[in-house]
Amino acid sequence: MTDPAASPDSTAVLADAARASLLAPSIFNTQPWRWRIAGETMELSADPDRRLDATDPEGRLLLLSCGTALHHARTALAAGGWTATVDRVPDEGRPELLARVRLGAAGSPDPRARALVDAMPRRRTDRRPFGDRTVPDAVLTELRLAVEDEGAYLHVVRPDQVPLLAISAARAADAELSDPAYREELDRWTHRPEGSGDGVPPATAVEQSLRRVPVRDFAPDATAGLEAGADVDRGAAYVVIFGMTDRPADLLRGGEAMSALLLGGTADGLATAPFTDAVEVGWPRRLVEDLLSGVGEPYAVVRLGYVESDEPLPAAPRREPADVITIES
Repeated sequence: MTDPAASPDSTAVLADAARASLLAPSIFNTQPWRWRIAGETMELSADPDRRLDATDPEGRLLLLSCGTALHHARTALAAGGWTATVDRVPDEGRPELLARVRLGAAGSPDPRARALVDAMPRRRTDRRPFGDRTVPDAVLTELRLAVEDEGAYLHVVRPDQVPLLAISAARAADAELSDPAYREELDRWTHRPEGSGDGVPPATAVEQSLRRVPVRDFAPDATAGLEAGADVDRGAAYVVIFGMTDRPADLLRGGEAMSALLLGGTADGLATAPFTDAVEVGWPRRLVEDLLSGVGEPYAVVRLGYVESDEPLPAAPRREPADVITIES
């Protein structure tokens, strides 16, 4: 083993991990994080300029998004055989500083982490309807354990609970689409300037159609790029990622857990689609809490399943590393 603290390659190793995080999912694809690298340490900070004031006034989704970036970076390090220590929310005087990662010793690459890194460029938020093929219980158990390894919890929505989830998503959609501030925010992040490397272009949105649980309309005033087709999510599994509190450290871990679930699902051949609209509005969020029997705070819902179409999804835009990563000499 080598001591990265004495190695001139420590900065390069951390920079590679930070670049891997650029593939992480985020609310409205805002990618609201920044990395600062100095020697064998890198710091993850929230970018408050990318917070969604109308959609995410409490900043919960911003923290979840930053958690996905942290997990992507940690996974890239583990895949390369590097250990690392992570201090979450390390400085009360700097609320935007969310994590400090210190590189440890080099060892053997983690095979599971390598599989997740391989899944990173393949993972897409697939808003198309899923087919009739059901998700095996063994796969759901594997994903639940992956979520718990990250310090969060996973509730698999029972068939009799799906109508309540559908009501919560529909009511949230009605409330948000009737809010001019939300409509303006949605328009801003679905019509980004050319080269911005962020946002949700209409090409990745799906036509509105009958679904077991409604999907957010990312193109209410435009033509969605993805056709709905004849499927209706009959075989889809719905899961709720949740934690015990909504403290920043727990929300950050919730984002790490969501990343672990999405990458694990992709590695296992699943199509995945996280959605948070059901927990963005107060009253619908309480309905999702009822799915958990009142235990814990729901962070996000994820739809899992299989798509019948062989047509590849367009990739979401990504920011340039220089816009996100600062390396200090």
